[in-house]
Amino acid sequence: MEDDCRPLLSSGQTGGSYSHRGSADSLDFKAKRPFHVEPRNIIGDDLQERVSAEAAILNSRVHYYGRLTGSSDRLLSPPDHVIPRPEEIYIYSPLGTAFKVGGGEHASKNPSIITIFAIWNTMMGTSILSIPWGIKQAGFTLGSVILIVLGLLMLYCCYIVLKSPKAIPYLDTSDWEFPDVCRYYFGKFGQWLSLIFSMVSLIGAMVVYWVLMSNFLYNTGQFIYNYAHNVNTSDSEFGTNGSDKVICPYPNTNPIGNNSVGMSFITKSGNDTSDVGSFEYWWSKTNTIPLYLIILLLPLLCFRSASFFARFTFLGTISVVYLIVLVTIKAVRLGFHLEFHWFNGTQFYVPEFRVFFPQLTGVLTLAFFIHNCIITLMKSNKHQENNVRDLSVAYLLVGLTYLYVGVIIFAAFPSPPLSKSCIEPNFLDNFPSSDVMVFVARTLLLFQMITVYPLLGYLVRVQMMGQIFGKHYPSFLHVLALNILIVGTGVLMAKFYPNIGSIIRFSGAACGLALVFVFPALVHMISLKRQGALRWPSALFHSFLILLGVANLLAQFFM
Repeated sequence: MEDDCRPLLSSGQTGGSYSHRGSADSLDFKAKRPFHVEPRNIIGDDLQERVSAEAAILNSRVHYYGRLTGSSDRLLSPPDHVIPRPEEIYIYSPLGTAFKVGGGEHASKNPSIITIFAIWNTMMGTSILSIPWGIKQAGFTLGSVILIVLGLLMLYCCYIVLKSPKAIPYLDTSDWEFPDVCRYYFGKFGQWLSLIFSMVSLIGAMVVYWVLMSNFLYNTGQFIYNYAHNVNTSDSEFGTNGSDKVICPYPNTNPIGNNSVGMSFITKSGNDTSDVGSFEYWWSKTNTIPLYLIILLLPLLCFRSASFFARFTFLGTISVVYLIVLVTIKAVRLGFHLEFHWFNGTQFYVPEFRVFFPQLTGVLTLAFFIHNCIITLMKSNKHQENNVRDLSVAYLLVGLTYLYVGVIIFAAFPSPPLSKSCIEPNFLDNFPSSDVMVFVARTLLLFQMITVYPLLGYLVRVQMMGQIFGKHYPSFLHVLALNILIVGTGVLMAKFYPNIGSIIRFSGAACGLALVFVFPALVHMISLKRQGALRWPSALFHSFLILLGVANLLAQFFM
């Protein structure tokens, strides 16, 4: 009973224990933890074990703290010496029994294979559709080399991010994310800057999703309309013949606009084409489809919780696997069409080394980007000592997937009669809407993006509203205003600049500047300098990474 006479509030708490008490995300963090009973206070080994009188007194003390603690005052929340370690959690019952919590933190750990494919699935986004276009912009040989080298550099930077919390001494960083690390080293400025660039990557992805959803919905509707009304698309002078037709929407220029009927000639058996013209007027890829999506997606963005949409993340894996199968089948049917012209292109082939390679580096920066959530993903790994190995294997799988899709599509693109320069930023646009296999791919991707888009909006809302207002859902009007701003940006881009390659490379280069190159390199150098272990080769290499990030962003404006 001697402990009950001690002061309830201890002045000896370390700063690390309360380092997040000023954050809205940690509201009632300790007050809501279940009541803990130390193993020595448990009587018996049965499932409903009796609780000793000493444990009951300890429970009363926790309830006393609960009465003192207000809804927004965490100063009087139960300190660590009252609540034991999380792995010793027992839930106390008023009937005098304590139940050990099953499926706790340790039970939720995943084996390495699950962790690896979770990283692979998270990174496999819309960028995979633009990899063939990026290789075309850089040249086949140079593009393949850049993909491998940049993948290795981003793996190293991701490794720095992963180990950065553990390099901070004297503080408990077990629940820290990379923005917390940036705040530790750079103060509020670093935290806000990392938040801003994280928003750039998320909003950029949402804009790309809106453009792609408009594209996929248009082509899906076009396929259904043509099939229902017996409308046939005749071979265009800009496409190949045969069952596996490949088209070139813009053979001479690369305009940005509504190309809904520019790729082929449309004929209808029997009657005139007035109905077709009316359908095209109301079913336009850039004029009407982006507006139709507002009716579906704006209400979904206003949901308070995104847990319902998280159940459909498996669609991402199905879509990527189907894309790989589609690419393989198309390559087998079309064959390979390659000629190597090192510096000067021809009518049908682009040179192996092109000055437009920064467009590929911008796309790859977003394609390999997982740095803002890698710490969270790795926390669920059962064998923490294998984190570096599992991260490396995951990056290897991602790199091989990108390299396979990019190289196969580029090599199989039929040249002649079409030029390699016809490869579109979304390589599915090089196949007509009447292609059944491509129709299935577009439908799968459409449903996947409809479920992922609200998740991205939820992440934007949580991070932005949490930082500004201290609440994830301050009010319906606040959330609606933010969602209208995000949706409006997507609609405008889908109407006036539906080039996903350029959107991906700009957003990738922007977020990569801070979260991939600058912050990880600076954090690593500062950490080594404080340990007295910074040497000039390391300082030179990490300074090169910073310059590479800056050059990658600036080069996008000159392409």
